[in-house]
Amino acid sequence: MNGDDEEVVAASADPSPPLEWRFSQVFGERSAGEEVHEVDVISAIEFDNSGDHLATGDRGGRVVLFERTDAKNLHSSGARKDLEETDYPLRHPEFRYKTEFQSHDPEFDYLKSLEIEEKINKIRWCQTANGALFLLSTNDKTIKFWKVQDKKIKKVCDINSDPSRTAGNVNGEVNSSFPPGGISSLRLPVVTSHESSPVARCRRVYSHAHDYHINSISNNSDGETFISADDLRINLWNLEISNQSFNIVDVKPEKMEDLSEVITSAEFHPTHCNMLAYSSSKGSIRLIDLRQSALCDSHSKLFEEPEAAGPKSFFTEIIASVSDIKFAKDGRYLLSRDYMTLKLWDINMDSGPVATFQVHEHLKPKLCDLYENDSIFDKFECCISGNGLRAATGSYSNLFRVFGVSPGSTETATLEASRNPMSRRHHVPVPSSPFKALSRVVSRGTESHGVDGNSNALDYTTKLLHLAWHPKENSIACAAGNSLYMYYA
Repeated sequence: MNGDDEEVVAASADPSPPLEWRFSQVFGERSAGEEVHEVDVISAIEFDNSGDHLATGDRGGRVVLFERTDAKNLHSSGARKDLEETDYPLRHPEFRYKTEFQSHDPEFDYLKSLEIEEKINKIRWCQTANGALFLLSTNDKTIKFWKVQDKKIKKVCDINSDPSRTAGNVNGEVNSSFPPGGISSLRLPVVTSHESSPVARCRRVYSHAHDYHINSISNNSDGETFISADDLRINLWNLEISNQSFNIVDVKPEKMEDLSEVITSAEFHPTHCNMLAYSSSKGSIRLIDLRQSALCDSHSKLFEEPEAAGPKSFFTEIIASVSDIKFAKDGRYLLSRDYMTLKLWDINMDSGPVATFQVHEHLKPKLCDLYENDSIFDKFECCISGNGLRAATGSYSNLFRVFGVSPGSTETATLEASRNPMSRRHHVPVPSSPFKALSRVVSRGTESHGVDGNSNALDYTTKLLHLAWHPKENSIACAAGNSLYMYYA
C-alpha cells in the first residue's frame, strides 16, 4: 500500500511540461462570409497507424485522403548523423492532398420508405499490403472496404505512321504505300508508363445487417475481423466475407416500450483481439470478452460513474449519454466523452473514473436552451495521444480542449480551429483536495457561464465535433465545417 502511494507521488512530482500548440496547415479554408455547402461539411477524421496518411469523410459521401510529405523527405535525405548536423530544425508535420473518391451515394429503402443519406459516419484504416492502402467507410446502413493503390498511367507512343496520311485516297490518289517504305518498315506502337496516380477501388460491400443507424466501426488487432454497431446491436464481420456477419451483442428487449438504453459507441481493444468495449446512452461502458460466449449479453466489467446524491433533473440522463470512447494505445486506459465531461478510465478499476475533466460545466445554466435547439444531442468525439499523456475533445465556437491526463498534470488549454489557435487559450488551476490527490480524480475546466476563456459568447452553430490525434507525434487534425485544420506542438 505504502509502495503504491509512493509510486503515485513520484509520478505526480514530475509531470510532462505543457505543450505550446502551433498552426500547421489548413485544407479547404473558406473566406469570411463564404457559404458552406452542407455536402462539404466534414463528418469523420482518421489517421492510419503509421501517421503517414489521413482520411476525412464528408456529408456528401466523399472520402479525401492526405499523405505526409515531410516524412518522405526525412527518410530519403541521408544518414541520421547528417540530419543531426544540419543547422536547420526539423519542420513541422506536413500533409498534401493525395486523392478523393465517392464512397457512398444517397439510397432509398423501399421496404421501409426511408431515405439513406450518403454522409460518412466513420472511417477506419486497415493493414497495408503490397504498397496499397485499405480502409473501411460507413454511412448509416452500408459499410464499404476500399483499396487505394498508385497505378501508372500508360500511353501509346512511337508510332511511325503519318496521321495526315491514311490507307486510302490521298489527294484523290490511292495510297498503296503505307507506311512509307512498305510493310517491312512498319514499327509496332510502344506502350510506356508515365507518372503514377492513386486509384480507389471498392473491394467489398457489407450491407443489410443493421436495422438502425450504424454509429461505430472498429478494426480488430488480428487484422482479419471488425465490428459494426448500431443503436441496439453489434455485429462481427470477417473482412473477406461480405454476405455474413455474427451478432455478438443485442440489447433489444422483447417489447420496445421496455427499451431503456441504446448503444452509442463501440471499440475493439488495441492489442487483445478477444476484448471490446461499448458505451450506452445511460453513461455506462461495458467491457466484454468474446471468449465467454457467442452472444455477449453479459459483460465482464461495467464502468459507470457512482450515482450522485441529490435530485435528478430532466436533463440528467441526456447529458450522461456517452458519445465516444477511445482506448489508449497500450489498452490500459479508456477515454470517454459525454456532453459535459471527458473521463479517463482504468480497465483494471471499475469503481469509477480515475480522472474527470470538465468541458461544458459552464453550460449547465443553459441546458433548457440547448435542449430547445437540439444542441444538447450533439455528439462530440475525443482522442488520446499516442503516448497516453494527453487527451483532446471539441466544443462550440470551433474550440477544442487539450488536457494533460498523466498523474499530477495540471495542463489544460482551449484552442480555436483557426490560423491562430492560441487566441482562446487559458489555463485553469486544479482544485486542491487531499482525497482527489490520492485517488487521481481531477476536475479541470472553466466555470464561466456560456463564454469561452476570453469572455466571448459561444456560438452554438459552429461546433467542432470531429478530431484525431497523430498516433506517434503531438499533432492534431480537427474539422471546422468544411475546413481541415492541423496543429503541432
